[in-house]
Amino acid sequence: MVFPIDFCVKTNQHTHLPADCYDPLDPNGNVTVTFDTLHWTNDGYLARVSIQNYYQYRQVDTPGWKLGFTWTNNEIIWSISGAIATHRGNCTNFKDEIPHCCMQTPEIVDLTPDRPSANSPENCCRGGLLAASAINPTQSSSSFDIVVGNLQGNFSKSMPVNLTLLAPGPGYTCSPIQETQPTVSLVDGGIRYEQVFRTWKSTCTYSSYLANKTPVCCVSLSTFYSPQITTCPQCSCGCRPADKKTLSCISGSSSSEFINALDAVRCTDHMCPLRVHWHVKTNYADHWRVKLTVTNLNYNRNYSNWNLVVHHPGFSQPTTTFSFNTTLLHTDGISDDVALFWGIDYYNTELLNADKDQVGSVSTEILLAKDHKAFTLHNGWALPRTIYFAGENCVMPSPDTYPMLPNDTSTRRPLHNLIVFIIVYFYFKLLRF
Repeated sequence: MVFPIDFCVKTNQHTHLPADCYDPLDPNGNVTVTFDTLHWTNDGYLARVSIQNYYQYRQVDTPGWKLGFTWTNNEIIWSISGAIATHRGNCTNFKDEIPHCCMQTPEIVDLTPDRPSANSPENCCRGGLLAASAINPTQSSSSFDIVVGNLQGNFSKSMPVNLTLLAPGPGYTCSPIQETQPTVSLVDGGIRYEQVFRTWKSTCTYSSYLANKTPVCCVSLSTFYSPQITTCPQCSCGCRPADKKTLSCISGSSSSEFINALDAVRCTDHMCPLRVHWHVKTNYADHWRVKLTVTNLNYNRNYSNWNLVVHHPGFSQPTTTFSFNTTLLHTDGISDDVALFWGIDYYNTELLNADKDQVGSVSTEILLAKDHKAFTLHNGWALPRTIYFAGENCVMPSPDTYPMLPNDTSTRRPLHNLIVFIIVYFYFKLLRF
C-alpha cells in the first residue's frame, strides 16, 4: 500500500491546527513559534521568540527561515538581538531614538554565525537553518530577543496576528497566535523554576502541495533476478523537449527550495532534478542486500544535508547500512517500518551538482536480515512502497512495471495463460468440424 506524503484536513477535536496537512510518517511534525514575555518596559516588553522544528525529516535549508506577523496596536520594534528586520519602515514620528523597525507587518530573518549581536540568545545566528529533529535535534531550533514598544499602556491587547513562515519558500500554514500557559524554565543551575509573564504560540504545518506545484524527484527500480530496469515514469517532473539530442534542459518547474524555474537539468524522459534508484542486489540464506543511490541531475545546485525516507516492511528486521547514517522513524498507523537516511559528516552530506561529464550521486549498500515468514521476491515485495527526498514525495513507478521473477505468477500472467488456453481450445474445436 502506498501512503501519500500528507493529508490536508479541517480542524477537528483531536488537533489544534487549522487546515493542517497531516503526515502519517511524521504524525507530530510541525514548526512551533513561541513568544515569551521576559519582562516589561516603560512602553512595552522584552520577548524571546523561539522557532522549534519538530519535523523528524524536514529541515529548513538555505537561505533560511523568514518570520512575519502583523501588529494590531501600532507597536514598533525598538531593538532585536539575534535576528534582524528586513525593513525599517516609516519611523519619522520618532526624533530622539530611532526604532529598529516601524513596519506594521515586519519580516524577521536570522543572522549568520559570524554576525551575532550583543546579548544574543543561545540558539541565535544559524543563518536561518533548522535541522530535522531526528537527525540533529541540537540544531533544530532558533531564537532571538525583541524589544517591543509604543503600546501606550495598552499591554493586554498587544498580541500580533497573521503569523507567516517562509522556510525558505512557501508551503507552511500557521495557526492563529494564541495565549497559552506561561513557559517555565530551570535557572540557577537547576535549583530554581522561573515563569515568564506570558506566552503566545502558533503552530505551522507544511504541505508539499502548497510548496511545489510539480514533483522534484522520482524512483527507478532494478533487481538481480530480472534484466528489466524500471525507469522513472515518463514526465514525472515535466516533459523533455522533442529534440532527443539535447543534453541540457531548462527545468520549467515552479520555483521552490529544490529547483528554480530557470535551473538547467540533464534532459531525461522524467525531467526530475533528483532520482532515487533502488537495486535488489543479492539474496542470501538469512539476509538480502540492496544498493540505494540518489542522483543529482541539476547542473546548478548542490543539495546540502540531504535526507531520504524509505517505507519498506524489510526495515522491521535488523539492518546494516554501510555509507549513510540511519534511524527508524516513529509513525502513526503504518504497519511497515520507515527508515530515515542521511549523509555522514565530512564524507557525503553534500549531494553535488551534475556537469557535462557526470552526475552527482551518493549511494550505500544495505544488508537486511530476513523475516522468513514475510520475505519473498514475488510481486515486488522487495521493492520500496514510497520514498521521500528531504520530505518531498518522489514519483513511484506503476506496480505493473516492476521487475518480476522469471517464473513470477503476477496478475498479468494468469490472464495471459487463460487467453492462450481459450485460443488453443477453440482452435482444436474448429479442427473437428
